[in-house]
Amino acid sequence: MLKTVYFGAALACLTMTAVAQTAGTQTLNSEVANMRADMTLLTQRVGELSLRVEQLERDNAALRTQTASSAQAYATVQQLNNAIADLNRDIKAGDAAVAERTAAQIKKLGDATNAALESLSKSPVQRATSPNTFSTNFPSEGISYTVQKGDTLAVIARKTGSKTADIINANKITDPSRIMLGQTLFIPGGK
Repeated sequence: MLKTVYFGAALACLTMTAVAQTAGTQTLNSEVANMRADMTLLTQRVGELSLRVEQLERDNAALRTQTASSAQAYATVQQLNNAIADLNRDIKAGDAAVAERTAAQIKKLGDATNAALESLSKSPVQRATSPNTFSTNFPSEGISYTVQKGDTLAVIARKTGSKTADIINANKITDPSRIMLGQTLFIPGGK
């Protein structure tokens, strides 16, 4: 019987060891599977990072090329100063030529003006004097308006709702550009 107990105990131990090994193998297999999945993800991530590094290297090379070509397009301060000095010399030389041409034109115009004045002084001029005629065809009712700074007849007409021609005729204004500050005008039909 003792032998049977030992045999039973040994069998139980072996069974437990086999169960433990099977459980350990399953755990080990699942860990290996998890590690494989992690390795696959890491491999994908490394591939993405490699692509990104390649793109950054291309961008960097393009920027270097662009910087190298743009550096050649800039002028130095000394080159700019020389160009400005050349322009100033050209302007001064051009100014002298322009001044000479302008003086010649002014002399020519002066001579023509003197000749015209001389011919006018020799012949009597008959000036036609036409009296200003003013229409009486404007509203007889209206308002008085005192000319203010910046007023013109058109502005006054707009302010008061009248017509410029009516204001001219009612006030017998011979020169509409010569209304005076403080002058009082009758505004026909004005409001």
